[in-house]
Amino acid sequence: MSGDGRRRCPWGDSTPDYRVYHDEEWGRPVTSDRGIYERLVLEGFQSGLSWLTILRKRENFRAAFADFEIETVARFGARDVKRLLGDAGIIRHRGKIEAAIANAKAATALDVPLAELVWSHAPRGRRRAPRTLADLPALTPESTELSKELKRRGFRFVGPTTVYAAMQACGVVNDHLAGCWVRVEVARERAQTGM
Repeated sequence: MSGDGRRRCPWGDSTPDYRVYHDEEWGRPVTSDRGIYERLVLEGFQSGLSWLTILRKRENFRAAFADFEIETVARFGARDVKRLLGDAGIIRHRGKIEAAIANAKAATALDVPLAELVWSHAPRGRRRAPRTLADLPALTPESTELSKELKRRGFRFVGPTTVYAAMQACGVVNDHLAGCWVRVEVARERAQTGM
């Protein structure tokens, strides 16, 4: 139980930044292509780093990547890559920068909306609520299948673990722990979206 009397996932009480992200965003359904694309890009940049680092640089990422407007980022070229490599406000990793641009191009080439593609890989049926962080998998059969599908369609830096983290962030799965006050809200929001 935290200082505000609410039970939440342990990581959600570890810093003020995490508390806001946990309570207001993580796991709540994201159904827009731009929102899904943003989470895929940020989870790709997070690989090998602390999520807190990415979270604290998020506004810089939004500015650097045109607020994650897919069509705009898809038009980025060599000058943009050079600009991004010089931007100290983001993670300056050439492979991840180039992957973010390639993923925007791949998203514009999809024959279905990106959100529809991602949500089509949501687990079917009821899943038991995780009781501890140790109950959370790093990847699932669904994230593995979605990873393969995204790669087949030209996406990069979308391994099954990265994809599962994006699925969690976007509410495709509800991995708030049993007893966490946000879990019930996420379940209700997911039911309302019809996803």
